[in-house]
Amino acid sequence: MAKVIGLGGLFLHSADVAVTKAWYRKVMGFDGNDYGGWDFLHADAGKAFPNGARSIFAMFEKQDYFQPSTLPFMLNLMVDDLDGILERLKAEGIEECQPAESHSYGKFAWLMDPDGRKVELWQPIEMDESAQLSEAG
Repeated sequence: MAKVIGLGGLFLHSADVAVTKAWYRKVMGFDGNDYGGWDFLHADAGKAFPNGARSIFAMFEKQDYFQPSTLPFMLNLMVDDLDGILERLKAEGIEECQPAESHSYGKFAWLMDPDGRKVELWQPIEMDESAQLSEAG
């Protein structure tokens, strides 16, 4: 049976493309691709987080999780070193919009981009198979 196997891309409207791209360049820590965006190879995420690498597609009834953004969605970017990225962003003048959190499935931090989108940075935490089974059941 044919099925969706992953997120192929995310395309956003921006009030000032140059400003927003410069902000994301700081967040990403590298220049983009030839098409004006960024590529994330699934193989790279799988090497870093064999059990945690995944794209999540989910709906929320309440939008308070997206606050302080007023937009009906939030971006989640997987990172390999949350603390290192937060140090770099602080040096660039990019502040968190709420306190960072750690859970059994990952570490999280939140930023607001220049267009008012909430951006969640997520560093997966690798769990062994027995921990995954106990959390699932």
